[in-house]
Amino acid sequence: MRWEPLLIILLLAGLTGLFILATHYRKHWLTWLVWGYLTSLGAILFTPLAFTGTAVYIIGPGPGQVNLTHLDMLNLGFFENIIMTIPLGILLKWIWPKLSLWRLLELGGLAGTFFETTQYILSQHWLINRSSDINDVISNTLGVIVGGMAVALYYRLTALHHRKPLTN
Repeated sequence: MRWEPLLIILLLAGLTGLFILATHYRKHWLTWLVWGYLTSLGAILFTPLAFTGTAVYIIGPGPGQVNLTHLDMLNLGFFENIIMTIPLGILLKWIWPKLSLWRLLELGGLAGTFFETTQYILSQHWLINRSSDINDVISNTLGVIVGGMAVALYYRLTALHHRKPLTN
């Protein structure tokens, strides 16, 4: 059944949502925002649903394709993948503020590799027809770095603002 990954994602999201409702986190809008982002990310990456800027459509069944050699970094899909993982970089740097950008680069590479490997496995098992692409690994890594750098810049500007002496 091609829809089992989506059902698993929705089940996990539902259980997590119930946990959030049952705890003191339910009033934190940021908790719900992260929950929504991670649920959406799972649906975008690991189901036979495809999202474009204007439409959602169902991908036909198949084992997917693998691209490990052809680099194509000047297309819309590459930039969409960067934008998709910027919030992940923000989240990682926010949770661990002392995380170096080098470590963030490693985590971004691991995240991209995990996404593409999981897509390959799910495509082979459930025929969700998702491609596994080296360009996606690179763009996911870049997105995590951009998000982490944005938080690092925010922290730096906030620290500079608080150190500035007040003059009248």
